[in-house]
Amino acid sequence: MRLTQSVQDFILHWGDMGARWGTNRSVAQIHALLHISPEPMTADEICEVLNLARSNVSNGLKELQALKLVTSQRKLGDRRDHFTSIRDMFDLTRTVIESRRAREYAPTVEALQSVVGAAEADGTEDAVRARMAETLETMEMFDAWYKEVRDLPRGTQLAALRLGAKIARFLPKSKE
Repeated sequence: MRLTQSVQDFILHWGDMGARWGTNRSVAQIHALLHISPEPMTADEICEVLNLARSNVSNGLKELQALKLVTSQRKLGDRRDHFTSIRDMFDLTRTVIESRRAREYAPTVEALQSVVGAAEADGTEDAVRARMAETLETMEMFDAWYKEVRDLPRGTQLAALRLGAKIARFLPKSKE
């Protein structure tokens, strides 16, 4: 694969975003390369293109497979694994969102449920307890909304996305 300036910029930016999302920069760069590569790539090819150590690429590929962002396949007559990213952008986005929800959002909701229950029992000040309960209620509301939308058929999800902000034209404007 030829690394034009725009390809390099894409991979570098994806790596920067990965670091902000809590993923190792080189892991995100591996994913970026596989995402835009027209053909599946071997670990050795990834090493060569990104100038990364083999162990770094191997560990990155394992992490990406665990996150279900990358799959491997075999080719007849070749003992090496060939890796590819999820090709469908809708599926890729849904996988990233679900993974982040499972790793970050859901555990926070569970922790808040526990903390709010404990605050009622341990005599935490009313104002503090109310703020914690409001935080939990809001997070549960967003999580319930996400789960309902997640379970809709893909066509319905796409229609809702296309509708997007257009619906805001029909809603009352805030006076803030």
